[in-house]
Amino acid sequence: MFEAIEYTVENIDGDYAHLRRVDNPDEDLKLVARALLPDTIREGSLLKYELLQYELLD
Repeated sequence: MFEAIEYTVENIDGDYAHLRRVDNPDEDLKLVARALLPDTIREGSLLKYELLQYELLD
């Protein structure tokens, strides 16, 4: 039911990050509050979203 989704961090804009799905890059960017993301992300980071949590993969 809850499958893992991978995202890349396209842009960091203050308290928000714009994420792009790896498996569907044509989909609209997802805007996520930085408070929900790992502290060490940067533009270009690879994230895994699973069970309502984001995990840094690189």
